[in-house]
Amino acid sequence: MTVRRGKKLSISIQEHMAIDVCPGPIRPIRQISAYFPRLSPTSPTPISPNPATSPLVLSPGSVASGMGGSHLLSPLLAHGRSGGGGSLSLTSSVDTSVEINSSDSDDCTALGTLEFELRYEQSTSELHCTVLRAKGLKPMDFNGLADPYVKLHLLPGACKANKLKTKTIRNSLNPVWNETLTYVGITEEDMHRKTLRLSVCDEDKLTHNELIGESRVPLKRVKPDQTKHFHTCLEHPPPLPSPTAMGEALRGISCYLRELEEKGSQGVLEERGRLLLSLQYTEGGEGRRSGGLCVGVKRCAHLAAMDVNGFSDPYVKIYLKPDIQKKSKHKTSVMKKTLNPEFNEEFFYEISLSELANKTLEVTVWDYDLGRSNDFIGGVCLSCHSQGDALRHWMDCLKNKGQRVERWHILTNELPRTLSHD
Repeated sequence: MTVRRGKKLSISIQEHMAIDVCPGPIRPIRQISAYFPRLSPTSPTPISPNPATSPLVLSPGSVASGMGGSHLLSPLLAHGRSGGGGSLSLTSSVDTSVEINSSDSDDCTALGTLEFELRYEQSTSELHCTVLRAKGLKPMDFNGLADPYVKLHLLPGACKANKLKTKTIRNSLNPVWNETLTYVGITEEDMHRKTLRLSVCDEDKLTHNELIGESRVPLKRVKPDQTKHFHTCLEHPPPLPSPTAMGEALRGISCYLRELEEKGSQGVLEERGRLLLSLQYTEGGEGRRSGGLCVGVKRCAHLAAMDVNGFSDPYVKIYLKPDIQKKSKHKTSVMKKTLNPEFNEEFFYEISLSELANKTLEVTVWDYDLGRSNDFIGGVCLSCHSQGDALRHWMDCLKNKGQRVERWHILTNELPRTLSHD
């Protein structure tokens, strides 16, 4: 470092450090700040007056010319005063760097915010999500804007089966949607154990769509039949487990497998979707000599994908068992390439109420495959020996003659014992 005799350069940083550069040897006055470790007196590389060996070269000429590209000083210095006899003060730059570092750990300003409303209709088992607007989104395109849309997922669960999506707003960082997306077949149990993920993405027609940020809301925060307003900061997705954590998880697989072996046939049932059924027992009359059971297959929701394209070709089969004469089988039509089919088909069994009390209604959902056996998606059995919602639905039908009773049922991968492939 070349310093003319009689000149003196002083660098002061919030009283954390001060270095006097003069024709004599360099002497530290105070402990150097942690923000500038290369200037620390305890650094393994000493500050040398020789420009060829010094990692940092400071001269009055470079300071007067706007720091000449030094990377240790904040950009705020470019707008500050560089005069005053060659004296610089870095107090404001240190404070700003701390604020920037703290904001980097909080993506509120970097990714934007999302405003939406949630409402759960208990009578219809519907969850309504009204996506209102987003503000201050992160620019994703070359023009400094984005083409944002919002997609919803219910977790845990198959992503494609329960994905809902808003329209895309072009060239905007403050989009307004005011769009309501509805989930059907949401039970009270779902509201206690599931989480809604709202992902704001940038649509790109030439390449893949990019995630801007997301927000997750546990549904247990939403009370039945009440609208709850949310204004959340978008965040990055949760990071994947570290290799160390993954190693610990892999070491625990053997224990998990041993636990499954101990359970034997009592393995945990896999949820395969939802089915909306209506039951109505009607007494004799209106052209019928006796009463009977009317079974309405309304719709399915969030079915498991059984085909390689990520969808299924579902249809529903129903049996009333025991079926000695093999005449109780009914089938709906096949709905192509969907995980949320609507059937709205009804089937009638002519049977007395006393006989119906000893019967079991088997309802199964299948994926149609041309040229090979169809895939079983899920099913449910309703009888006096059932449990939970299936038992309540069956008993409500038997006790309320002439009334149509609708209820959603969770489909599991448990194959009924009396079921055979067609």
